[in-house]
Amino acid sequence: MQHKKYAWLVFSALYELARYDVIRPLRGSANIRRLNPNPFTGKPTNRELVRTICDAVVLAACLYWKPVLCLQRSVSTVRLLRKHGVIARLVIGYRTAPFFSHAWVEVDGRIVTDSPTYQQRLQVLYTA
Repeated sequence: MQHKKYAWLVFSALYELARYDVIRPLRGSANIRRLNPNPFTGKPTNRELVRTICDAVVLAACLYWKPVLCLQRSVSTVRLLRKHGVIARLVIGYRTAPFFSHAWVEVDGRIVTDSPTYQQRLQVLYTA
């Protein structure tokens, strides 16, 4: 991918991270349900595009001025993927004892932002 396009993706990811930081305190976490609607385009998933967007979000999270938690990163990733025509799902899972929760992004049923073991070890609490 061209450097200018990748730089724009990183900038867009920084915008999405900041947007989450502003909107969540104002509207609460319940607004996660109102992510961009999935663009049901019927196009096959471009794995290179998905990987590039996920990498741009990771770089933006490194450049962000405060720690980025998994939910903020996942919401930002889903919004960017959907803006580029990729059908992506936000999944929040948990384990009861000892309590642990985590958010990740799935495309075509596979995790694209984290280790696939989360699918196997955590119970799904919510998907969007």
